[in-house]
Amino acid sequence: MKKKVMGIIGLLFFLLVTVQATEFRKHRVNIRPLSATKFELTDVNHENPRIVDLSGQDFIVVSVREPGSDGRMYAVDRDGTIWWHGKISSGAGGGKLVERNGKLVPRGGHETNNNLFHILAKRRFHMSSTHPDPRGINNMDFELQFTKDGQALHLGNTAMMSHGCIHVARQDIAPLFKWAKVGMPVVIMRGHYNQFLKEEVEQFEKDLREYDATTGLKKVY
Repeated sequence: MKKKVMGIIGLLFFLLVTVQATEFRKHRVNIRPLSATKFELTDVNHENPRIVDLSGQDFIVVSVREPGSDGRMYAVDRDGTIWWHGKISSGAGGGKLVERNGKLVPRGGHETNNNLFHILAKRRFHMSSTHPDPRGINNMDFELQFTKDGQALHLGNTAMMSHGCIHVARQDIAPLFKWAKVGMPVVIMRGHYNQFLKEEVEQFEKDLREYDATTGLKKVY
């Protein structure tokens, strides 16, 4: 009888852990790309949609490092051209939104939250004040801060998850930092954005083929 009771308790515990592990982690803002420059934003329940069109602006898109997303950053110029992209890592998961005093607040984990942000500060050399390096060296160089609590794109190890920041590889952060400006939009999203890069590459190749056919040039690229 004792073994049976213990077995039932163990089964209940397993089911509870499974439910918690697979619980959908809601975000205050959900973002779905409609084109390279146009995005649909909905609330925590995927309701009340609004469309944001960033055409005519330089901006950055980050598809976070999670299953079902790209794990890349994309630099998009005002013509809608994705002129640079690179591998990133983002905040370590496990968190979720819970209701507290009538408001949804994050609990647990260090997920980078979805939203349309803007660059608040740009610093070439920087040390995190909340997570300083114990060796006393800068750990947020090439910083592009986009939240008031310090989340930023910066130079970091893309093989390691962060406390919410976006780690960008060394070969990608320098050109991104030089190009970026304070006030520039930063789209942080789940899901896929890379289909627009694929479309752009396919269109470029098509334009080259048409140019070659028009000029009579042979393919040399």
